[in-house]
Amino acid sequence: MMPRARRALVTGGGSGLSSGIAAALAADGFQHVAITYRASEPGAALRAIEAAGATSSAAHVDFSGEAAAIAAALERLVVDHGPIDTLVHGVGALTVKRFANLTLDDYDRLFEANVRSAVLATRAVLPAMREARFGRIVVFGSNGSSATLPFRGFSLYQASKSALIAFARTLAIEEAPNGVTVNAIEPGDIRDKSQSREAARFQESSNPRGRPGSVDDIADVVRFLVAPERDFMTGAVIAVTGGLTQADGRNAKRP
Repeated sequence: MMPRARRALVTGGGSGLSSGIAAALAADGFQHVAITYRASEPGAALRAIEAAGATSSAAHVDFSGEAAAIAAALERLVVDHGPIDTLVHGVGALTVKRFANLTLDDYDRLFEANVRSAVLATRAVLPAMREARFGRIVVFGSNGSSATLPFRGFSLYQASKSALIAFARTLAIEEAPNGVTVNAIEPGDIRDKSQSREAARFQESSNPRGRPGSVDDIADVVRFLVAPERDFMTGAVIAVTGGLTQADGRNAKRP
């Protein structure tokens, strides 16, 4: 059963795509939208949430830190602002280098940011979702991550995102009986993370659609996936790429 007053957590919501998604959820009727941030001051994001009609809160969570400290910070957030019925996990990291130039530090950073962060965020919100028998979780893969497509320069990044998709799909089938759905979005090439769809329509891109993606394009799919009536859709991976099926051609020339 859907909670009467919905409450969302958007990780990485202090800036970029996640900030726009947080405001979109507020406009859709969520009572409270909590965000995490690391470096960017969250003031503008909080004001956008409140302007859209929800109350807001922000917690400083560095997902590259110690696991125990991250878990403690998320637990405090859930206690103070929960119960959370919707998690949109926007935290992640990107490194584009040929494997010969990658280091074990790159490996640690990518898997901590793209996989461990999702595990920790999910662990924080899942108990309340299971108790309420209602929950919505959305994570972000990368273009082709659900099919483990190879792209030059993306060996560790793509591996971490494919691992994230495997985690999400497995969680989806485990938690389906509890009313919790888990879905993933594979965004395409979105260079300007705050650009609107209207502005993007006046620009060109090499994808089949011919224009770059926008925060509106991604937020629309998030809103669709977290809707209460979407209880039969779980374990899905939705590509929001403008039809792009290959990585950016410039990566072929990267060292």
